[in-house]
Amino acid sequence: MTASGDTAGVAIACNGLGLTYGAKSGSVQALHEVDVRVAPHKVTAIIGPSGCGKSTLLLIIRGLLKPSSGRVQFLDDRCETAAAPRMATVWQSFNLFPWRTVIDNVSFGLELEGVSLNERRERAARALNKVDLTGFEEKYPRQLSGGMRQRVGLARALVMDPEVLLLDEPFGALDAQTRLVLQEQLAHLVERTRTTAILVTHSIEEAILLADLVVVMTARPGRVAAEISIELPRPRTLATTHLSGYAAAFDRIYGLLREEVLKSMAAETVRP
Repeated sequence: MTASGDTAGVAIACNGLGLTYGAKSGSVQALHEVDVRVAPHKVTAIIGPSGCGKSTLLLIIRGLLKPSSGRVQFLDDRCETAAAPRMATVWQSFNLFPWRTVIDNVSFGLELEGVSLNERRERAARALNKVDLTGFEEKYPRQLSGGMRQRVGLARALVMDPEVLLLDEPFGALDAQTRLVLQEQLAHLVERTRTTAILVTHSIEEAILLADLVVVMTARPGRVAAEISIELPRPRTLATTHLSGYAAAFDRIYGLLREEVLKSMAAETVRP
């Protein structure tokens, strides 16, 4: 992962993405005509009501799900088609192997790639240092708190030296205090490494603290309701929430989300 801004990076363009899947009661349209552009070395947050297709969009970008329509393009600095960038994902669930130590969990992807034992342990140790877990290399997941386990998951993604980091509700399972601390740590990490990141979240606060661009999705079928640039200065911490620019961004995003959440709730109410 580069720590410099000199590398051009790869932009991600989602063009007209749609996804319809089958269900017992008939087909369900999850996404409809979604157009999103992810800028290199920036953090793009995707927020919307439950069931709007946020995680589905992430899976399509990752190549784990094929859209029914539209396509995902990777573009170089000349806006020409580029090869798919190296991507790594941090999920909401920790997904750690309980029988492997912390350092062996972090180095698992490198092991699959055939990297030598010495190199993968060195790289895993550096990744653990980035998330402030030096000294816990030989611990097992059961010996760690929830926040520490999620930091192991983040280190496991970082060790693969990704060009694009995908974050699917990474702190959703944590308590409020731990979540605040990890939000600040992640904000500092992405600022320092200038990694291109896509964050799926339900939290307006998290989206504003971490992102350069917030994409607000509609109720299902998910479409882009608005894209909001976040111009707040970095580094961002909890103190950022006291700035007038933060309040303005929060109010705008909340206003858009409230309408879509009410639509989603109404749809759930009338569903047989």
